[in-house]
Amino acid sequence: MGKLTGKVAIVTGASRGIGHEIAKLFAAEGAKVVCAARTLNEGDHRLLTGSLAGTVAAIDEAGGEAMAVTADVSSETECIALVDAARGAYGPIDILVNNAALTYYIPTAEYPTSRWMRSFAVNVHGPFMMSKAVLPDMIARRAGAIVNISSGSAIGPGRGPYADKVVRGGVLYGACKAALERFTQGLAQEMAQYEGITVAAVSPSRVVPTPGTVHHKLVTGMDDPRGEPPMAPPVPSASTRSISRGRTAAKSGAASARRC
Repeated sequence: MGKLTGKVAIVTGASRGIGHEIAKLFAAEGAKVVCAARTLNEGDHRLLTGSLAGTVAAIDEAGGEAMAVTADVSSETECIALVDAARGAYGPIDILVNNAALTYYIPTAEYPTSRWMRSFAVNVHGPFMMSKAVLPDMIARRAGAIVNISSGSAIGPGRGPYADKVVRGGVLYGACKAALERFTQGLAQEMAQYEGITVAAVSPSRVVPTPGTVHHKLVTGMDDPRGEPPMAPPVPSASTRSISRGRTAAKSGAASARRC
């Protein structure tokens, strides 16, 4: 019997990268996985490979159970519809992984306001709305887990003066992930009263090669040796930064994070 047998999990951003790997791992451990993203079929995204259909097919081929639900997590209506679909298919939600993310690497002085707002809607407001939608199930049973996928970019460059004056355009993404980690800690403290609900943020130690990070030229390719593999080794790496606050502030054993 797997570690997650009988559990129902929602994984956002499950069409590619980290979300794809998390969904497969959860299914291999016995969970019924609801895979969510905007890209249903291969080719639907004009820039990136990967799809919900591909993730679900991989899970089916391995003997797991999963379903695909297209959703834009920046929309509360779609977040609620996603959770309702998951409940309708499998029952109350046990696990939520907020993995979906959107960013553009543009210097702040040139950043289009619409893109800035859109990114915050996906990266910060989405996890809030998804968490709010699943919490009634977890609170009713005083059990559950919410995992927010963060990034090393949440740690800023610190106080000046700065020897490094290169502008890399990562301010928006870092700000979103810093906000997500603060949201994680605050929600974990609120859920502590129920004792069985864990809220945690997990971050990789390096850039994870995914279709998104390759597109943004953060790595040279999926086999870039500078990157961190999207699937963790059996024993969690000491280099993986875990920001866990929950029922007992136990560190998360799930390793890697980030894609786009």
